[in-house]
Amino acid sequence: MTKRFEGKIALISGAARGQGRNHAVRLAAEGADIIAFDVAGPVPGQGTPVASPEDLAETVRLVEKLDRRIIATVADVRDADAVAELVDRGAQELGGLDVVVANAGITGIPGPAMQATPANWATVIDTNLTGAFHTVRPAISHLLARGGGAIVIISSSIGLKAVPNMASYAASKAGLTGLMRTLALELAEHSIRVNTVNPTTVGTPMVHNPVGYKLFRPDLENPTEADVVPAFRTLNALPIPWIEADDVTNAVLFLASDEGRYVTGVTMPVDAGYAVK
Repeated sequence: MTKRFEGKIALISGAARGQGRNHAVRLAAEGADIIAFDVAGPVPGQGTPVASPEDLAETVRLVEKLDRRIIATVADVRDADAVAELVDRGAQELGGLDVVVANAGITGIPGPAMQATPANWATVIDTNLTGAFHTVRPAISHLLARGGGAIVIISSSIGLKAVPNMASYAASKAGLTGLMRTLALELAEHSIRVNTVNPTTVGTPMVHNPVGYKLFRPDLENPTEADVVPAFRTLNALPIPWIEADDVTNAVLFLASDEGRYVTGVTMPVDAGYAVK
């Protein structure tokens, strides 16, 4: 059976672990060669455990195990020049670019907006929103050279329905909707489709960490996963606390493949009913 991305090249940001690694490995399993990057280190005000160069190396190992090519580097999505250099080099070495998955993101430090520092606000906006722009902008010329392609931006259910204590995160994810819709209009005549995927909480290190647990159980000194499950279940209409990375990747693959060839300009909730609850 023909693989959906045979002969394609895909760019993924935030690829060291979690959703980004899952997108890279699943795209590779479907035949794609990969261009990947991640900051793979601490970001001020990140709010979750830090990915490492070893995490990114594991993504490389998993892609190569599938007999696909991968060009991967440590780069901060906030650094426009570094990202553009990688995109241009990767497209040149691998032979083009067909799919962009703008995945990199951080949650920031939860708390009331009035207590947020300007520095922490800027870090979240610069990573989640401006970073997506830095990922997509240099990729467009390569998609044009291929005669079309697909851009999938990973947003959040919080971009559709906000929660308290996450002002910078909510603003950044809502902003991605505006960016996506503008790009969808600008690029449609060139057969480049642009969409967002808007997940609810996903069972990755961005959720499974002390900061995330404490946000949902501030009454406990050191809440465990078992302690937070009931609280997380209240977010979703379906009776689950979170989805898995594969659930998000399934949507990415649909939107980026010919199965979604006429889908552009949409926000696709993969949110267990979060946005309608």
